[in-house]
Amino acid sequence: MGAQTILAYQSCNQEPSLDYLFTHTNKQWGLPRCVGKDLLWHCWQPSEPLVIGAYGILEPPPELPQLEPNNVDLILVPAVAIDAGGYRLGYGGGYYDRLRADPLWRKIPTIGIVFDFAYVETLPLEPWDLKLDMICTELGFRL
Repeated sequence: MGAQTILAYQSCNQEPSLDYLFTHTNKQWGLPRCVGKDLLWHCWQPSEPLVIGAYGILEPPPELPQLEPNNVDLILVPAVAIDAGGYRLGYGGGYYDRLRADPLWRKIPTIGIVFDFAYVETLPLEPWDLKLDMICTELGFRL
């Protein structure tokens, strides 16, 4: 049956867009809202409006229902780069690192989303870095 509730993102800067997935799959989507140093996840469907949030990124309005880890099947994680070992480089805010450090969120499978040119041999690692379960580029899956 596969994942039914998927945490995703609205692309910014040079991140791959997930718009095709949003409009061509029948899933329950969760999008993040930056609140302080954390990501709060809200249920969202493509027919629902988004608002400009922190860092100019589109995010769901705060009144949409929140998602808790026990209701999530998969997390799609944006990245600036991902290495062959499955480790990602983000924009440096640590939002996904903090999310994935929580044991309740850590048990949920993750797929890093990155353009193929940003799939590299190695990246510098920090003690808090956690390996992704899989990597997806526009050319297909890795790992």
